[in-house]
Amino acid sequence: MPAREELPSTIRRSPKKAQDTWMKAHDSAVDTYGEGRRAHMTAFAALKHSFEKVGDHWEPKAKKGPSDQGAKDRSGRTAEGVDANATKEHLQRVAAELGISGRSKMNKQELVDAIKKANRKATAKSRR
Repeated sequence: MPAREELPSTIRRSPKKAQDTWMKAHDSAVDTYGEGRRAHMTAFAALKHSFEKVGDHWEPKAKKGPSDQGAKDRSGRTAEGVDANATKEHLQRVAAELGISGRSKMNKQELVDAIKKANRKATAKSRR
């Protein structure tokens, strides 16, 4: 399958279902748009409906659907795989899993931003 060579490292560290979702969407997007950035963006958009980024990998979401406002309005502004539409309690659990301090005093947007930052850091560390 051509998408296997294109599989990002965060998805390689994720469950097989996440890998299959990304590859199927990527291959379909390549057929429609050709190779490149648009195919990758389409594959990630499909992935974010069922998975959320936690640290350096993707985990299944409790409920399918868009992860952030960018998925709804197609503005391109995303939460980088963080399920910004999840409850504050869920975001606090993810923040706890990632070892984010001060999470109990954060509002929902601050939690999303802190998780995005922790995810970037974990991904960068895994790529070394």
